[in-house]
Amino acid sequence: MAQCVQSVQEFIQDSFVPLVAALCSEEAERLTRKNNLGFSELVKPFCRLTSEVHMRDPNNQLHVIKNLKIAVNNIITHSPQPGGIRKLLNDVVSVSQPAEGLVANVITAGDYDLNISDRSVKASVPWYNNWKDTLMELNTSTFYSATTPWFESYRESFLQSMPASDHEFLNHYVACMLVVSSGEPEPVEQFLKLSQEQHRIQHSSEYAYPKWFIPNTLKYYVLLHDVSAGEEQRADSVYEEMKQRYGTQGCYLLKINSRGSNRGADEQIPDPWSQYLQKNNIQTQESYDDGPYTVISNKNADHLISDGLDNDIQVDGLSNNFKAHPLQLDHLSDTSTSFDATEYIKTTASLHESKKTSSGTPHGTCLTLTDHDRIRQFIQEFTFRGLLPHIEKTIRQLNDQLISRKGLSRSLFSATKKWFSGSKVPEKSINELKNTSGLLYPPEAPELQIRKMADLCFLVQHYELAYSCYHTAKKDFLNDQAMLYAAGALEMAAVSAFLQPGAPRPYPAHYMDTAIQTYRDICKNMMLAERCVLLSAEILKSQSKYSDAAALLIRLTSEDSDLRSALLLEQAAHCFINMKSPMVRKFAFHMILAGHRYSKAGQKKHALRCYCQAMQVYKGKGWSLAEDHINFTIGRQSFTLRQLDNAVSAFRHILINDSKQPAAQQGTFLREYLYVYKNVTQLSPDGPLPQLPLPYINNSATRVFFGHDRRPAEGEKQAATHISLDQEYDCESSHQWKELEEQVVAVVNKGIIPSNFQPTQYCLNSYSDNSKFPLAVVEEPVTVEVAFRNPLKVPLLLTDLSLLWKFQPKDFSAKHNGETKELACGNDMIGAEVIAEFLINSEETKMARLKLFPHQTGELHILGVVYNLGTIQGTMMLDGIDPSIGLQAGKFVYNGMSVRGRQDLEIQGPRLNNTKEEKTSIKYGPDRRLDPIVTEEMPLLEVFFINFPTGLLCGEIRKAYVEFVNVSKCPLTALKVVSKHPEFFTFGGNTAVLTPLSPSASENCSAYKTVVTDSTSVCTALMSSASSVNFGVGTGSQPEVIHVPLPDSVLLPGASVQLPMWLHGPDEEGVHEINFLFYYESIKKHSKMCHRVLRHTAVICTSRSLNVRATVCRSNALEDEGKGDNMLVFVDVENINTSEAGVKEFHIVQVSSNSKHWKLQKAVNLSEDKDYKLASRERGKLCFKAVRCKNSGENYTFADIVFGNEQIISSASPCADFFFRSLSSELKRTHTQSNMFQGAVKQSFDEAVRLIQKCSKVDLNIVVLWKAYVVEDNKQLILEGQHHILLHTLGKEAFSFPQKQESPEMVFLKFFRPESSSLPTRPTPDQLSNLIKTSLHYPESFNHSFHQKSLCLVPVTLLLSNCSEADVDVIIDLRHKTTSPEALEIHGSFTWLGQTQYKLQLKNQEVCSLQLKACFVRTGVYNLGTHRVFAKLADQVTLFETSQQNSMPALIIINNI
Repeated sequence: MAQCVQSVQEFIQDSFVPLVAALCSEEAERLTRKNNLGFSELVKPFCRLTSEVHMRDPNNQLHVIKNLKIAVNNIITHSPQPGGIRKLLNDVVSVSQPAEGLVANVITAGDYDLNISDRSVKASVPWYNNWKDTLMELNTSTFYSATTPWFESYRESFLQSMPASDHEFLNHYVACMLVVSSGEPEPVEQFLKLSQEQHRIQHSSEYAYPKWFIPNTLKYYVLLHDVSAGEEQRADSVYEEMKQRYGTQGCYLLKINSRGSNRGADEQIPDPWSQYLQKNNIQTQESYDDGPYTVISNKNADHLISDGLDNDIQVDGLSNNFKAHPLQLDHLSDTSTSFDATEYIKTTASLHESKKTSSGTPHGTCLTLTDHDRIRQFIQEFTFRGLLPHIEKTIRQLNDQLISRKGLSRSLFSATKKWFSGSKVPEKSINELKNTSGLLYPPEAPELQIRKMADLCFLVQHYELAYSCYHTAKKDFLNDQAMLYAAGALEMAAVSAFLQPGAPRPYPAHYMDTAIQTYRDICKNMMLAERCVLLSAEILKSQSKYSDAAALLIRLTSEDSDLRSALLLEQAAHCFINMKSPMVRKFAFHMILAGHRYSKAGQKKHALRCYCQAMQVYKGKGWSLAEDHINFTIGRQSFTLRQLDNAVSAFRHILINDSKQPAAQQGTFLREYLYVYKNVTQLSPDGPLPQLPLPYINNSATRVFFGHDRRPAEGEKQAATHISLDQEYDCESSHQWKELEEQVVAVVNKGIIPSNFQPTQYCLNSYSDNSKFPLAVVEEPVTVEVAFRNPLKVPLLLTDLSLLWKFQPKDFSAKHNGETKELACGNDMIGAEVIAEFLINSEETKMARLKLFPHQTGELHILGVVYNLGTIQGTMMLDGIDPSIGLQAGKFVYNGMSVRGRQDLEIQGPRLNNTKEEKTSIKYGPDRRLDPIVTEEMPLLEVFFINFPTGLLCGEIRKAYVEFVNVSKCPLTALKVVSKHPEFFTFGGNTAVLTPLSPSASENCSAYKTVVTDSTSVCTALMSSASSVNFGVGTGSQPEVIHVPLPDSVLLPGASVQLPMWLHGPDEEGVHEINFLFYYESIKKHSKMCHRVLRHTAVICTSRSLNVRATVCRSNALEDEGKGDNMLVFVDVENINTSEAGVKEFHIVQVSSNSKHWKLQKAVNLSEDKDYKLASRERGKLCFKAVRCKNSGENYTFADIVFGNEQIISSASPCADFFFRSLSSELKRTHTQSNMFQGAVKQSFDEAVRLIQKCSKVDLNIVVLWKAYVVEDNKQLILEGQHHILLHTLGKEAFSFPQKQESPEMVFLKFFRPESSSLPTRPTPDQLSNLIKTSLHYPESFNHSFHQKSLCLVPVTLLLSNCSEADVDVIIDLRHKTTSPEALEIHGSFTWLGQTQYKLQLKNQEVCSLQLKACFVRTGVYNLGTHRVFAKLADQVTLFETSQQNSMPALIIINNI
């Protein structure tokens, strides 16, 4: 149970006090009314004695009475009606609320906080392991108190309002005060009249109420004297007469009103009456139903403090400002110090009417402190001299009567031991007793006299004697089966046993249980049963028997009284929380039950408080259904009490948690919420928009897009893909676009990226870099995509959905920023798109795209979204069909309930993790995606691709057109395109636009420039030359950045230009994504935005065509002596097409070479029919002779060997474009690889080694041009294409497509030191073999007559050619002999005659010949290649010498004639 201000003993003593009636004359009542008080009200604050009182018991033993209190009441002759009692108790509870202003008391253990004196309740998980420790600490705390003043007020009013009963005498009047004013003409006569009136009321049969203790009631005569107005001498004389008539102990002269009523404002006198007069005593009022008036004036119920606590009295050493128990909750209404009468239910209206009249009325204005002392002295005199002697005498008389009637030995006191020392007589169970509750005893019955004596002893705190009498009476009543009387005796016997000093016997709780059961089940008297429960529960609680107390309280809850059930359930809940092992969940459960009963009883505030106290236990534990129920009830109760903010908060909690409720229940919750919210907004229609809880917004998923939406494709026109909100974010792709933009910006800025460079970001999301303010362009829309999620199972309808923003205009074109001006009105600066209806189905996540149109430069801040939240009708499922399916925009049916509100977009930036401080703390960077800067007008480019293919053969050439359109009001310039695959496309060289296509090319729709050739020139090459500068691949430039050849380099506003674009299918089959980034600038330079870009991703699917391989080797023939070198080029072409593209066959129409140093001269093995075609899986081999061409500087020499009758000009666009682009890409790729390989050891290469290696390098590039015939839709199409083979090294095979290197499945881990690894400084044998080229010239067969001459001499010429660019020292050694027996057996042996060793020096590219003689002695086949050639660079040592081996044998046949 909740803690009380009083101790249990004090509570029980104050519940049963001697009652004294007061009967006043009209004049006496008038005197007291000067102080706005009746006589009984006047003496009420002084009715507790401040000193001990003594009296003697029947055995003449002295008995001490402490802290005695009496009750003086006006005589009311009507019994209080049940309806009046119920109304009174309801009002008492209603106006008593938790005390405000108390300091919140929070006791924390671990993660579980129990706090019921604060509005915000924290309860976090995990809680289960900590709540027990929490409550143990709470329970053992020195100062803890969960006070429930409404319960104490109810209990006090209930006990005081109990009507007097015939089976007990505790609330019967013991004495009567007769009060007469000294100012009356005949005071003594008036006393006689009052005495007669009292006698008539007590003894006449017409008055059944009030009840009197004994027939001979004590009459005490009080003469009231008004000091300020009356004659004191007359009062004294009257008093003297009274003393003679009534005795000094039966009368009193009370002097009051020492101060005139016209004085008083100058002196402050304490008002001890307020705390008592605010109580509404049912005993001083007539019937609510039929009485002529109600004595309820001056009864204010704001401050309810127990009678037992005066202003200057402390209980247990604690003053009133004790610490609050953590289970006490501040009441949830607004923190006002007074109650507003409009908030209460109608039943409290009468109390508040009296409150209005009494709250400002002072009491005791005519009384001084001396008068206070006189009243206090009067009560003491009355008690000492009148009341207690009368009670003592009555007890003696009753005792004597009982002894004489019962024949008991001397007195009951002496017989007590005998009664209790013997064996106990087993009592009959309550069920065995017949229903004799209607039995009535006559007033003079001995059993009632025992009960009367017991009650008198109890009232004067003689509990031992009272217990003896109650116990005796109980036996008699049970023997007579008078169950009502027996229950009363059992009840008071139990209380007396508990109150006996020294606790000689344990508290007989079974007495109380029997009494409660008898009252409730047999007597059907719930009021008496309730009194038993209230007393017993307090006693059990004081003995820490909280479990028994809780069970007792719960037993009395019933359907007949919601208020009583609510109060008892609440006290039971407090019992559970105060147990040694606190039961938190039982506490919460019973608080919920109490709240429900409070609500039924009309106690809305108490119901709300109970639910709020229980909420802290259920909150955050996963009991979502219980939480929903509690929040729903809190919301409704708060709304009823007009606590709209609390109602909104409670309903908001229901909606924002992941509800497990069915759809119908969620719909109810939502409608209630909307209704409450509407009421809140109507109270302050001009106030700020409230924050709405639905739908959820995933702030981090908010995306912002700058610019217009992408145009769809129109026929053959395909718009650039650019970027849109429909595209998914790809980190790798985003990085590639950034690299492309950096490349083009570096080219524009002469190789340097500016320090203020900011990559263009058209779409901002959670993955993009949002640390800088994004840039928007005036008159271009800003689209914000907001991710809404509906957590409910019912659809939500948002109407008039738009963005909430703030704008600060600024002028960025001036040299300095203009002054920031606050936004005056919206639409002239920013236009906002409004979505009329936006439906989110149940549990759906849906994106809303909202646009703003800035019309002025400045700083824009997007704050959130604003919308009307509502639901649609017909959301229930009918016949299994969800009506939300198929709902179309503009056709939703409102259910008439929607509220206007907002939700803010607050995006948390990325967590910082750079510095040590940031790593050790949690800090987040800014996210500025919603704060764009609106810059000046910029040009806007749109790009359209016409006849752009989606599929190509590998190497295929296709011509398309690109249309550039300037859709802005600013001219654009410096248009460039950058791509990672520049070999894929070309706009043509510098001469391409000026060069008309040949007629034959136009007829055949060829992409090439062609010329008809003469049939005689088939085998020989046709020469032309071109520079790479003309095709945008000059030295030092970025091949990826390509200038778009706009006319006059400017595109005016609204203008469009179509340019041809040639495409070259990638050499690898598959799907290729090729990114184009178009870069352009405004003619007018801007401070914020320097350039703009447009993205396009082309997807090309390539299928296999030809596989081309080529090898180059030196020719051994040196027929063109002195004219330089020549080589043989072998080209291997294979048709690897699988006819998937409908290709019938490929025709090799031309093979071209381009190089700065070499050119193809002629075809060696061309077939006679000239037509070189390959069907599927066929393979052909071509051999060409290549010769060194004259040095043409930086120009490339193009040589075309034509296999048909039409020459393709390979030095013109697009053939040369794609060649130069592929050459550039290849050089870049090999350069990157060599850099990776060489890296740190680059400096270790010797110049000599470089020169030797250069001998084996060639710079010859082959272009194979082909046509393919395709049948498509019964039409034959001719496709064209070209493949490039880049030959770098002699003898090494080159391919037209990149080779895939198969990596091993497992690579061993290698440890190495980069600084110690170095390339070998010696050139390889292959490289050295290419330094000097040798050739022997001799007759293939030689006829000699060995009969005539035994020696055969054959002249042989040895040609030596220096292939390097340096002087070479050569040593020719002819002494070498073949030692291999196989060689001797095959070829035989011969001898060189003459000089056997020659030393020569060959200049750069020099050719030298030596005349030798070979000597043979017999016929046969001989190999002349036995000579050894040593070579070294002229300025190097012999370390580099090595043998030059001939790759082919030189065979000669010697014939005998």
